[in-house]
Amino acid sequence: MVHRVMMIAGEVSGDIHGAGVVRELKRRDPSIEIYGIGGERMKSEGMALTYHVNELSFMGFMEVLRHLPLIRSVERTLEQLLVLKKPDVVVLIDYPGFNLRFARKAKKHGVKVVYYISPQVWAWKKGRVKKMRGMIDTMLVVFPFETEIYEKEGIDVRFVGHPLLEELNVGFSRAQFCKRFGIDQSKKILALIPGSREQEVENLFSVMARSAAVLQREEGCEIVVGIAPNLKEQVFERYLPPNISLHFVENATHETMKYAELAIVTSGTATLETACFETPMIVVYRTSWLTYLIARLLVRVKNIGLVNIVAGKTIVPELIQHNVTVHRLVALASGLIKNDETRGAMKKDLSVVKGLLGSKGASANVAETILAVGPA
Repeated sequence: MVHRVMMIAGEVSGDIHGAGVVRELKRRDPSIEIYGIGGERMKSEGMALTYHVNELSFMGFMEVLRHLPLIRSVERTLEQLLVLKKPDVVVLIDYPGFNLRFARKAKKHGVKVVYYISPQVWAWKKGRVKKMRGMIDTMLVVFPFETEIYEKEGIDVRFVGHPLLEELNVGFSRAQFCKRFGIDQSKKILALIPGSREQEVENLFSVMARSAAVLQREEGCEIVVGIAPNLKEQVFERYLPPNISLHFVENATHETMKYAELAIVTSGTATLETACFETPMIVVYRTSWLTYLIARLLVRVKNIGLVNIVAGKTIVPELIQHNVTVHRLVALASGLIKNDETRGAMKKDLSVVKGLLGSKGASANVAETILAVGPA
């Protein structure tokens, strides 16, 4: 019988996906105690936060090095909780750099480990899979092609479906959405989806906004910025060019994705969300040069965008690092906005990607697995 669950979700996407798991666990057993690292969504479903995801939401090799003292402090505190609160199961959600180290600590203390949303071992460091054999009791994957990777190493693995499919909530029609946010519904919408980290905004939003300003002038489209729940409008305003009129949208990012003719999306889970609405997109990514150079040595996949990786081919254009320029973005976006046939073909490819993510019910599948694993 599972009475206590430690959960670790180190970033905003993990908080979103983890919230569904907390909700399903509490629905099955309201008395179950859940604690660890999460965000507002997991907290609202009944999890006690030891640390907030905002304290750990940084990315890149140099950024991790700068925050190493904090990371070590968090690890020590959580290891103490393994001893003092004795969880029956530790549930790790994505966030591999931290979570794989902590899995080793949990096993040292005799605690069962369930890992939800696999590290992207198919992209880099495939050798990590062998090491996981002694650290992970059950791996729960969200892409069907991942199961074979773990089966080959004798690790218990299950495809649970992708949690995005149960999180794609749209509360407004296009007319309601436009009216609520003052958008001219007679015009085409260009969506900017800049990510959930301030680092991503710092690296990419200026070029996104300057490109959008050109497209607004040349194509007459409305510019809508989907803001992640952990960020505020002020974070973006410092990067705005003087000659742009746009709409900041909070708590309606899915409507922003759904009703746009085209989206410019920071690489990450947001590309899959946009794909689920079959909205044509351009994927962009830029980080520090050192992080980028190290990643180039390690990464073994052709594409960086999850939407293309799941598709198994390039179905949406990607601009990476020094290629993320106003000139290139405007050229790509303008061509897509004007060409209904090209956008239509992209929509068909995106519908295939959505089908590859399985069906709704990932959170319930994860909760059932956690309760079935039981204590060590």
